[in-house]
Amino acid sequence: MVKRDYARIGETVFEETLENGLRVFVFPKPEFGKYYAFFATRYGGMDTRFQKNGQWLDTPMGIAHYLEHKMFDTPDGGNALQTLSSTGASPNAFTSTAITGYHFECADQFWDNLRTLLEFVSVPYFTKESVDKEQGIIGQEIRMIEDQPGWQAYHLLLEALYQYHPVRNSVAGSVESIAEITAETLYQCHEAFYTPSNMVLCVAGNVEPQKVCDMAREILPSQAKPPIPRDCGEKEPRQVFARENSRTMAVSAPLLQMGIKGQPAEGGAAQLRQRLLGELACEALAGNSSPLYNRLYEKGLINSSFYLGYMDYPGCAFLVAGGETKDPEGVRDAILQEGKQIAEEGMEEAFFQRLKKAAYGAYVRGLNSFETLCVEQAQGYFAEQNPWTFPEIYDALTRQDVEEFLRVWIKPEQTSLIVIWPEEAGK
Repeated sequence: MVKRDYARIGETVFEETLENGLRVFVFPKPEFGKYYAFFATRYGGMDTRFQKNGQWLDTPMGIAHYLEHKMFDTPDGGNALQTLSSTGASPNAFTSTAITGYHFECADQFWDNLRTLLEFVSVPYFTKESVDKEQGIIGQEIRMIEDQPGWQAYHLLLEALYQYHPVRNSVAGSVESIAEITAETLYQCHEAFYTPSNMVLCVAGNVEPQKVCDMAREILPSQAKPPIPRDCGEKEPRQVFARENSRTMAVSAPLLQMGIKGQPAEGGAAQLRQRLLGELACEALAGNSSPLYNRLYEKGLINSSFYLGYMDYPGCAFLVAGGETKDPEGVRDAILQEGKQIAEEGMEEAFFQRLKKAAYGAYVRGLNSFETLCVEQAQGYFAEQNPWTFPEIYDALTRQDVEEFLRVWIKPEQTSLIVIWPEEAGK
């Protein structure tokens, strides 16, 4: 295994690529009495169209999330969640736009729990009856999600920003789309994406790194497979698909969701740099210590629910703002005007340095979490970047970089506004 020391953040990582293509990362923590393991595949809600055995397959929206639910079934009729919980572990899983991850935290019996994790994720077991039964469970989950104003606003925003990119699809799918899912389709998707060469295993705790690799070699398939080609849709135009959209729901105040569509970085280190730069630009533009935030707050146009952040997935990148406001159009216009003004007139160097210091500190503090360490490492690996180079990237970012970012990104034609109005507003 290769040992890498990152003195500036106080972390040591052991890493190895196994013969089957699985990448393993271990963070030794001998001073701690807990363990965390994260086993993930580069397969998420956006990956509905892919090539297998030379043919393009179109799978139903929501299938990655559906597969995550079904992976806990075991051939003996049991459930891996219950097996892990019986040892005192805290297991869970999630499906995002780009990845699916399975994880647990425990205080003892780590090796038994790791064996269970590797076995149930690598060996699927479905029947027609169990797949059909799950449709009702996930369908109910989808209906509950669709009743949430925040989810509605965000989903409408993605549909407004993007015309072709599958990020506009709901990760959970729809009641109609999941009705098309069969056991055969689930097996096809597992065979395509749950292969070690498309996966990563990250562990933090008082463990021997080589023993983690040995267990993975023992349990997982030994053969590597070639990458699966995926289709992210036609090339997206610079401008948004729709400038505005709205719904009425049971909310006490209008709910704003605003997005600004940008160009994604090529990948690797450039993608990590753009993400850190984008996050800094959001803080400069409307972070809670920015002049604009204070002005909007004093006028009663926003409250503590307001946020602005940078998001990116393979093939897309955007800024997203949200919160309650009595004047959604006014908040949107103020953000666009502030971005233009900063780009043209610049910002104070002292203000920029304070923002950069605060952002760096928050990033470092987040690494106190075993979960953050492992998930950041997995996502970085899938994106072909080293997340632990962020100190050097922060060092090199300048005030002029932020100003240029805002000049390129903050434009009306790249902006979508979604509003969830109270039902009594009648809009």
